[in-house]
Amino acid sequence: MRVLTNTVRFPERWKSESTGLEGTALVCHRFSDFVRHLRRCDMVLVNCDPPLTFRLCALFTLFPFLRKPLVVNDLVLRTPLTLRARLVRPVKKLLLRRVDRFIHHFLDLEGYRKYFGIGPERSSYTPSKPNFRYRNRYAVSSEGSYILCYGRSERDYDTLFEAVSRLPYPVVIPQPDFAKMRYHRSRFTWPLSKLPPNVRIAADDGSTGGLIRLIEGAKLVVLPIVKSRIGPSGIGTYMNVMLLEKCTIISGGVSTSDVLTDQALLVPPEDPDALAETIRRAWEDDALRIRTAQAGRRYAEECGGEPDVHRRFFELALQWYQSRARG
Repeated sequence: MRVLTNTVRFPERWKSESTGLEGTALVCHRFSDFVRHLRRCDMVLVNCDPPLTFRLCALFTLFPFLRKPLVVNDLVLRTPLTLRARLVRPVKKLLLRRVDRFIHHFLDLEGYRKYFGIGPERSSYTPSKPNFRYRNRYAVSSEGSYILCYGRSERDYDTLFEAVSRLPYPVVIPQPDFAKMRYHRSRFTWPLSKLPPNVRIAADDGSTGGLIRLIEGAKLVVLPIVKSRIGPSGIGTYMNVMLLEKCTIISGGVSTSDVLTDQALLVPPEDPDALAETIRRAWEDDALRIRTAQAGRRYAEECGGEPDVHRRFFELALQWYQSRARG
């Protein structure tokens, strides 16, 4: 059996632990490479690449004789809010019919089903992973001296600022990149000159090491996310934060309420009153903060790292492929 994939560091020769299948793999980095090798493969695996996914779907729609079983991992889709997005949505939904199996890091598929026709009958779930695991050095501690909020994927900084303006605790955010925030649909409409006085903007050199140092110094990490999300916004961030044993406060919704229990403190999205009260409880109740942080770290460590997620993705794809072959 021969697999085409964009998954980096995928082994050239492989054997499945769960199915007993074995074969070879070719890692391709360009769409043209996939097209060139399609005829000599049995299955295509796409990892976290929407443009490649849509190109392959378009190819299989226009040239059905080229079609191969297609399994896609971690496809991030957004609610179609703009006119352009609403016009394009039916085309995307049509193209995504050519995906045979989706593997998600979340369980709540209502938004994906509503807008793009992706339901549980074509889906499997596997936990996400902390990207820092196996890659970076970091200190593990529940202690710190400030509240940290960072990230740009559908973050709701407006609700954060309204909540912390009522609190006396110090807050740190990295230097915002407004262009990227707009692209990733974050809400940040407060002028920098009018932020609450307890909010400090930290220099951000863009390095992973600099980010890790910011997390290491935090007592709490707060990740407010917009209500309109339908995909896994914030999931990679909270996995990294939990790995460092930081108490995490995050908006409920897709990839949080459907996945997490006691590993984080969940608050209703776009609710500054609830967010302020939860921050107050976590800051002042050391037992709650430490218990939540430790539960989060255990969960993050159990989920492993990038190689573990890739292995689970591959095994789920092969299990689907084998069940499909059996009819």
